[in-house]
Amino acid sequence: MTLKSALQDLRETTLGAVSGLLAKLAYLASLHRREGGYLHWGMELVHGEEASERALKTAHAEVLSTVLRTPIADLEGDLREASRNSETTAEAYVDTMREQLNELIPSPQDTASARHLNSVLVALSSLEKNRKRATPSAS
Repeated sequence: MTLKSALQDLRETTLGAVSGLLAKLAYLASLHRREGGYLHWGMELVHGEEASERALKTAHAEVLSTVLRTPIADLEGDLREASRNSETTAEAYVDTMREQLNELIPSPQDTASARHLNSVLVALSSLEKNRKRATPSAS
């Protein structure tokens, strides 16, 4: 049996089960504790606290970076998939992400990424609201 590093295990197993970039970012943010660090008891049990912490922080930064490099058109589809999987509207999903902006950023000192992510989320929210207005209601 081949042993995986904590990061490889996280990427292939845990994040592999989460569909879409925005959902991965939201998931990693949910593991980020307000006082700093991450909490994932299963990874800590298998890989230890320090290795799990490093892997989660690295993966969080990687996913955020990927989101920020992804074209808005691709993120629109990703948003719809994430909202469908969470059984909410795309508008509500992106609004929740905007409310949790600080948690979505791995490091509070990374203000450039926070501003960039905020602009991406604002754009997605605006596009979703415009799409909703352009679609005739089925009443």
